[in-house]
Amino acid sequence: MQPDISVKNLNKTYGGGFQALKNINLDIESGEIFALLGPNGAGKTTLISIICGIVNLSSGEVKAAGYDIIRDYRKARQSIGLVPQELNTDSFETVWDTVCFSRGLFGKPPSPAHIEQVLRDLSLWDKRSNRIMSLSGGMKRRVMIAKALSHEPQILFLDEPTAGVDVELRRDMWNMVRKLRENGVTIILTTHYIEEAEEMADRIGVIRDGEIILVEEKSTLMSKLGKKELRLHLQKPMEKLPGELLLEPVELSDDGYELIYSFDSQEEQDGVARLLRKLSELGIEYRDLQTRESSLEDIFVNLVHE
Repeated sequence: MQPDISVKNLNKTYGGGFQALKNINLDIESGEIFALLGPNGAGKTTLISIICGIVNLSSGEVKAAGYDIIRDYRKARQSIGLVPQELNTDSFETVWDTVCFSRGLFGKPPSPAHIEQVLRDLSLWDKRSNRIMSLSGGMKRRVMIAKALSHEPQILFLDEPTAGVDVELRRDMWNMVRKLRENGVTIILTTHYIEEAEEMADRIGVIRDGEIILVEEKSTLMSKLGKKELRLHLQKPMEKLPGELLLEPVELSDDGYELIYSFDSQEEQDGVARLLRKLSELGIEYRDLQTRESSLEDIFVNLVHE
């Protein structure tokens, strides 16, 4: 089964010689939620814009839903819905008219039932007769999502869709994303809210300086690169670590009241048991202990700065 998005040896160089994308190779499977993470200027929006036919590639090959984005541009573009970062809608149109117009642009026959369902899912049904200029920023963002879904795309791009929006819209949108995924829609997400990617994504891709530096199943990524930390709050402060603990990945806090033990998930049982056994043998008493696991944000920050 071919991937919904296939990118091979993709390069993009702008005038002046700036290379925004460098030999990108990426496959995104049908029906998955793929989170593309990276710092500002890393190339996320450029990559999305090329796949969506908004920006021309310099070299390489890109297919969407099996169609080459250059040779079969119309069919490729019909398979894609895009929610861009910028709010760019016709201020004088009503919500209903602009969403219906978007559907017509992709050659789809009228479907009032589908448009109604999209508007209801996004809590826009009561605003269907309002002009867009009268809506709040959050409601305008909902309209952009509705426009992207108007033609029932096979692939949906969400480029920073929840930037600056309220909690209610974020909740509504993620409920819709889950429903779309259940119906087989492939979703590609970029976001600065890494907790969203951690909750929603099946796979994570990290882009830095125009290069894909990692693509991994979210669960595998968390297991391989995630660290755990055990903090032991001591009954009495220590001036320095005993010699028996120097070979362990243990640090002593500045005030001497905490032992901080860092370990991989795979080492969890053996390492913690060994440490606690050594503390008991040394007569070191503790009054409390806490564990903390790396979040996707911790992993992302480490990857980007390595």
